[in-house]
Amino acid sequence: MILLTKRNNEKFLVNHLQIQYIELIPETKIVMMNHDYILVRETTEEIIKKIMDYNAKVQDIHREISIENKH
Repeated sequence: MILLTKRNNEKFLVNHLQIQYIELIPETKIVMMNHDYILVRETTEEIIKKIMDYNAKVQDIHREISIENKH
């Protein structure tokens, strides 16, 4: 889950695996797999960075668990 900000400054979490695509209209519009959409304050670059950071964190946790299980 990544933390984003709606246009009204409300913070919310979104499952990045449910994002179908992102439009720049010029706002950032996130379209979900169910075709609902959300306008957010973050740029596309910021959203991609948040997704990359989240995925890296998950992979690190998985690697730690794998290493600990080998001992």
